[in-house]
Amino acid sequence: MITIDSLTKSYGGYTAVDHVTFCAEPGRVTGFLGPNGAGKSTTMRIITGLTPASSGTATILGRHYAELPNPGREVGVLLDASAQHAGRTGREILTLAQRTTGMPKSRVGELLDLVSLTDEEAGRRVRNYSLGMRQRLGIATALVGDPEVLILDEPANGLDPAGIRWMRDLLRGFADRGGTVLLSSHLLHEIEVIADDIVVIGQGRIVAQGTKDDLLAAAGTVVRADDEVSLARALTAAGITVHPSGSGALRAEADPAVVGRAAYAAGVAVTELRAADGAGLEEIFLELTAETQREGAAA
Repeated sequence: MITIDSLTKSYGGYTAVDHVTFCAEPGRVTGFLGPNGAGKSTTMRIITGLTPASSGTATILGRHYAELPNPGREVGVLLDASAQHAGRTGREILTLAQRTTGMPKSRVGELLDLVSLTDEEAGRRVRNYSLGMRQRLGIATALVGDPEVLILDEPANGLDPAGIRWMRDLLRGFADRGGTVLLSSHLLHEIEVIADDIVVIGQGRIVAQGTKDDLLAAAGTVVRADDEVSLARALTAAGITVHPSGSGALRAEADPAVVGRAAYAAGVAVTELRAADGAGLEEIFLELTAETQREGAAA
């Protein structure tokens, strides 16, 4: 389990992480989402002891990372696949991790097989690896100590579609065996497929969290009319919160029946009215983080 309690990190007058609180539970994959600069990487660096917190706590299995007697046996970490020693071979990097954690020598071969790196690839120097190969090696290194917890920042970068599916199955299996996974990714579809719980951060603060099913179910109603402006005005006057949903549609935070009655009472003819249970994670993410998106700010 990973427990974050009122975590804050400030640099001078800038607050990168602002009283963040959430948990990543055993047996579940927690998707950690947010725009660039939202505070995801800083939070993960604090969890893994690389950056000190200004206040608040971050614990893994009830302890701070620095208090873990053999961290690699309890938590596997991949924050930057490109940070591996470029002059060593993949096998050498895994062997160093195996010796550090006290695992048997056979563990290196097991993990090379698991991440589908061949003997020839394992013998290459990492400077000659593609990004996808570095990601596979990074995941193997995180798994060397057979940990209970995985913390992964953008592990799908550089992977082809088959590699992304492989990673998804690997993490799903890890969680199903009781492990804890905290996963940051810009590939929202992959998070939507694999995650059990979702935490969304924007400008250093949590803007939404809960189970994936609950967040998607709260999408509300999709409604469309030829006169979108009049529709939005009518729903807002009725006390219903609305959001642009693309292609001239609105997403209303109310049941379809309530939305339909409000539009009818205002004399606005609707051309589409349905529950937004098909609204994807990407749409909800963009709405939740609209004020922190670089493109949204420009608009």
